[in-house]
Amino acid sequence: MIAGLLSFFDSLAATVRDVLPILGILFSFQWLVLRRRMPNLKQLLAGFLFVLVGLALFLQGLEQALFPLGKLMAEQLTAPGFLGIDTASGASSADWQHYFWVYLFAAAIGFSTTIAEPALIAVAIMANQVSAGAVGVRGLRVAVAIGVAVGIALGTYRIISGTPLHYYIILGYVVVVIQTMFTPKPIIALAYDSGGVTTSTVTVPLVAALGLGLATNIPGRDPMLDGFGLIAFASLFPIMSVMAYAQLSEWYTHRANKRR
Repeated sequence: MIAGLLSFFDSLAATVRDVLPILGILFSFQWLVLRRRMPNLKQLLAGFLFVLVGLALFLQGLEQALFPLGKLMAEQLTAPGFLGIDTASGASSADWQHYFWVYLFAAAIGFSTTIAEPALIAVAIMANQVSAGAVGVRGLRVAVAIGVAVGIALGTYRIISGTPLHYYIILGYVVVVIQTMFTPKPIIALAYDSGGVTTSTVTVPLVAALGLGLATNIPGRDPMLDGFGLIAFASLFPIMSVMAYAQLSEWYTHRANKRR
């Protein structure tokens, strides 16, 4: 109990050090550049206090739950006994085909964490408001989540197979450039932003822990070389999925208009 409280206060102190520069910039511009009093000062200070406590609790939760959970799941899913490898016969490794449950778990984690991502929810609501309902909140969130699921599943395959990361990223952006030429212009910027908002508070900790756990437990993989990179997949593939969603919607609308 005492150790947990001490750890929380350490996280709180670190959060205060990180957030103080933001406060300094905001108040400096308000008082020295704009030369105006800060409106609703008590409310703003209370809000920042909530932010500090919330961030400290979030960091504490990462250390105690999300990071260990991601590593534990990776360790269990790559255990020789779970994969059906007979270590008594001298076999010590498995082919990439044996890791079906790893790919499925990675896709499920990518989809579920993205659906719960607060940053994506905020962007989807704003896009819905700006587009007067043309961009659906649920449709955008599901499209992004599918992209993240596919990207992280492919990223786990890269870790398991040991293939170079840059091949996937280069080919992926080639596909993105080609898609951009055929995507409705109002969706392009939103699609590119969708790749960034997915890599936020909920998705990153679990995905990073999963990648490091896989690289640590799979024979022949280096956590530093192979453990990182899943976040890049989580940022890239939502761009493809959102543009594909827009292209399919446009095609469906055009087809429906033809039938009338």
